[in-house]
Amino acid sequence: MDKNEIRRIVRNHKSLLNETDRIAGVRSVFDRLEKLAAFMMADNILMYNSLPDEVSTREFIERWAGRKRFFLPRVNGVDLDVLPYDRARMHLGAFRIEEPDGDDITDVNTIDLVVVPAVAYDRSGNRVGRGKGYYDRLLSRIKAVKVGVGYDFQLFDRIDVEPHDIPVDIVITETHFHSRH
Repeated sequence: MDKNEIRRIVRNHKSLLNETDRIAGVRSVFDRLEKLAAFMMADNILMYNSLPDEVSTREFIERWAGRKRFFLPRVNGVDLDVLPYDRARMHLGAFRIEEPDGDDITDVNTIDLVVVPAVAYDRSGNRVGRGKGYYDRLLSRIKAVKVGVGYDFQLFDRIDVEPHDIPVDIVITETHFHSRH
């Protein structure tokens, strides 16, 4: 199945999600993430600041902000810079996503764990993004454990990949856990 068809299927599923299912799904996904050894051992975690149709990261970041150091991406041309998360230093940036302010761009080699958004994943960690390649370019520079999170309907058996596509190491949905290793 091609990426555009997958995007259409997932978009249709998301439009049917009610608030109760959305909240329960997010809670289940992040409960699973918190049990990962890679999460427990990580000090520096790169998250994404969720869009309304993505698994929401806000409550999770707030719950762990005193015990983990979080970082968020900021669009810089065709790439993503990584900056420390500080609730008081955010602005609405590219694509109407809240991004961190400041000049304190973080070396990606200090990141221990990356939580990656996507439209869809397969059981091998391949992902379908929104089509701009921002995360593929970022993930190609990061050695940290990469975890994809999503709802069950975002998990497919197989996704066609291209040479520039960077897979995640672990995929977590409400009821599934898949590791490439």
